[in-house]
Amino acid sequence: MKKRTLIAVATALAATTAFGAAGCSGSKGQGSGGKNPATANQGAAVGGTPQKGGTLTVLSNQDFTHLDPARNWVMSDMDFGTRLLYRTLVTYKAAPGTAGGELVPDLATDLGTPSNGAKTWTFHLKKGIKYEDGTPVTAQDIKYNVERSFSPDLPGGSDYPARYLAGAEGYQGPAQGKHLDSIKTPDDHTIVFELRKPFAEFPNATVMPNFAPTPKEKDKGPQYDNRPFSSGPYKIESYERGKKLVLVRNTHWAASTDAVRKAYPDKLVVVMGLKPNQIDDRLIASQGPDASAVSWAALRPESAAKVLPNAEVKKRLIAESTNCTDMVQMHTGKAPFNEVKVRQAVQYALDKDSVLTASGGPAFNDLSTAYMPATLFDGKQPDTLKIPATGDVEKAKQLLKEAGKPDGFETKMTVPTGDKGRAEAIQQSLGKAGIKVTIETVDPSAFYATIGDTKNRTDMVYTGWCPDYPSGSTFLPFVFDGRFIKEKGNSGNHSLFRDKPTMKRMDDIAAMTDAKQANAAWRKLDGEILAKSPAVPVLVRRWPLVLGTNIAGAYGQTSFGGQLDYATVGLKAPSKSQG
Repeated sequence: MKKRTLIAVATALAATTAFGAAGCSGSKGQGSGGKNPATANQGAAVGGTPQKGGTLTVLSNQDFTHLDPARNWVMSDMDFGTRLLYRTLVTYKAAPGTAGGELVPDLATDLGTPSNGAKTWTFHLKKGIKYEDGTPVTAQDIKYNVERSFSPDLPGGSDYPARYLAGAEGYQGPAQGKHLDSIKTPDDHTIVFELRKPFAEFPNATVMPNFAPTPKEKDKGPQYDNRPFSSGPYKIESYERGKKLVLVRNTHWAASTDAVRKAYPDKLVVVMGLKPNQIDDRLIASQGPDASAVSWAALRPESAAKVLPNAEVKKRLIAESTNCTDMVQMHTGKAPFNEVKVRQAVQYALDKDSVLTASGGPAFNDLSTAYMPATLFDGKQPDTLKIPATGDVEKAKQLLKEAGKPDGFETKMTVPTGDKGRAEAIQQSLGKAGIKVTIETVDPSAFYATIGDTKNRTDMVYTGWCPDYPSGSTFLPFVFDGRFIKEKGNSGNHSLFRDKPTMKRMDDIAAMTDAKQANAAWRKLDGEILAKSPAVPVLVRRWPLVLGTNIAGAYGQTSFGGQLDYATVGLKAPSKSQG
């Protein structure tokens, strides 16, 4: 029923907007019409320059996964946290298009100074940066937040400190007064990181929320997720989990110290627990207070037919690429997925075109033939396996027979509730080869905790990965290096892939000092891992968002998965907002 409904919507879309039949293998997000109708506003801000004041409302179907900066490693949450609540040593420029990938100083005065062959990095903090209570931000607060991100009771944060800081092996955080000697703070405005190996890209890692400040006296362990202490332009006035978050101005934030955040609204209100179709319809109509609202979640595929043919609404649509690859990841440590031919059978059985149709068609998605997104391949992914976009069921059945599974097998797959349509398309295509999949859906705010519990998760998951910056080093090692798998709070490597030749090759590439040579090596390794099939790359989505008619300064931030850049968004007429 669901699949049939989505096909009908996609067919209507194709007829109305003349961009080709949805479900075709046109993996550029375009069709016979040439220009993608969803990207008319790409690379530009929508709505003009905002005016200061008013209330920006965010309509959401979910709670945040984490706002604690030690635990925040989901693209949209990182955008919200680092643009509004706390600052990091370095951040991304607030700009649409590729300019949004440029690194700029944030808490730091510059992008850091390397020494000792890029094994030592020194940052100096700007003067005059204050928390919401007026106390100064110090280098010691950044050191403390990095350290607390190692705590077993605070899972979910980025792995960069664990991967690169010297002496980090086995470190469990500062709870018992233990600190990392590899982070030095010679004074309140200087922080020095000692790495276990050269890492020329270290400034890129300091964009992560781990590198935001947290005062020790404000740390409340897991409860800090409910009330992180602000060093950014806004502070939390109230937060009812799953219901409502209200941000108001941090009056001690000084625009003179911050070239990135514009902080136009006086207040931001996030209303949670709404139904996705309700959010889409409210923003398309843009009536009353909804004129000053934006959506947290991407436009549902079913709603595309209400947007793309409507010129007035389409003017309020942004649809930046997420730059993230959706994947079906299989538990390679357990039967039957410990057998490579079984995993290869899934590669061949999967009908990616049907998943594309269930995702809103080629206007909002590009088919994926490699793990790393096209941006890491100079704009075009290779197709090393040459599997048809509709799959090859007979080849899949042959591989299952060779693996001793001629009658197929049964398994379970976990997906966020919003991906149920995609999961049903996967379920139906794998079923044709005899792979019977039971779908388990989880609320998006609990999804990563659920699949990160390696002892209790299902053997298949549908998830994705985004490079934290334009380098293969931020993709393949995080998704396929088995040395950083955690029992709880596991991130990235959801195939639990522990392949020694792959890990050795990753170390070899990481040691390369020639960036061009390293890039070529990461690209080659992508195809080598793909042949071992721990995961099936499926799509690179866009992040379509319909804006209220009173919204200004809005664009999708390429460095945050296409999510709205909260550093610059505001209102055309603040007096017309409510709240």
